[in-house]
Amino acid sequence: MKILVTGGTGFIGAALIHQLRDHDITVLSRDPAKASLSLGEPVKAITTLDQLENLNDFDAVINLAGEPIINKRWTARQKDTICRSRWGITQQLVEKIKASEQPPHTFISGSAVGIYGNQHDNVIDEDFAIEHVSRHDFAHHVCQRWEHIASDAASEATRVCLLRTGIVLGRHGGALAKMLLPYQFGLGGPIGSGKQYTPWIHLDDMVNAIVFLLNTPSAHGAFNMTAPEPVTNKVFSQALAHALHRPHFLFTPAFALKLALGEAASLLLEGQNAIPAKLEAAGYTFQHRDINEALQDILRHA
Repeated sequence: MKILVTGGTGFIGAALIHQLRDHDITVLSRDPAKASLSLGEPVKAITTLDQLENLNDFDAVINLAGEPIINKRWTARQKDTICRSRWGITQQLVEKIKASEQPPHTFISGSAVGIYGNQHDNVIDEDFAIEHVSRHDFAHHVCQRWEHIASDAASEATRVCLLRTGIVLGRHGGALAKMLLPYQFGLGGPIGSGKQYTPWIHLDDMVNAIVFLLNTPSAHGAFNMTAPEPVTNKVFSQALAHALHRPHFLFTPAFALKLALGEAASLLLEGQNAIPAKLEAAGYTFQHRDINEALQDILRHA
């Protein structure tokens, strides 16, 4: 297949492109030379979507681009950057899909479990009524608009899959890479009460599930990209400490996170007990269902 990928040099995107190396891949990158070097010579790179009049030449588009949502405080400027980095490029892709005489048969576009808001310990599958979430919830607002824009690409010729992604766990990037240092020094522990759910997924399953959706013509709509066995933050923290053979007795109080991150602390202090009901019903089989096994696998292959 000929596949266009945005966000291809990121944590998930780079792993996905490695998995798709037998296909004809084009990535969108601000630094094409660096992208080709890091991803491998067969991968083509373009600097802007304006280089493409339409997407007739592509069989599929995978849209993973977006400013990291937790790296900085949510100032008005940072919120605008987070929104524009997702909505703008998605809108461009949708317009080019709709301008194509022979559009890609598949459009896979990012989202996140943050669309569900803070649902405490309620089990959430893809049928959860997201319209009941507070409009003041920033993560929900970002994802709802993001999905709405992407869904406009759907037609008889193009199916749309939306990736409601949880915390993707891998050794050399994402959330886990940032957690390792304090845990390695024995300073890890639960965040806040530790009762909030952590909807996690192993990087291998994230990548394999995207490939599964790409190769499953009947798949469309939103999918929770989370492992079947979500755990609370306390259980996750215990599993990580155990995998690293480190003590587990400290904790990060909620007020400290709020001081450091402001409103963005809500992503760590709140959570979603999200399960991949639709993905499993479609036939995907998870390699890593248990958090203890998943963390041990990641750290063993470091």
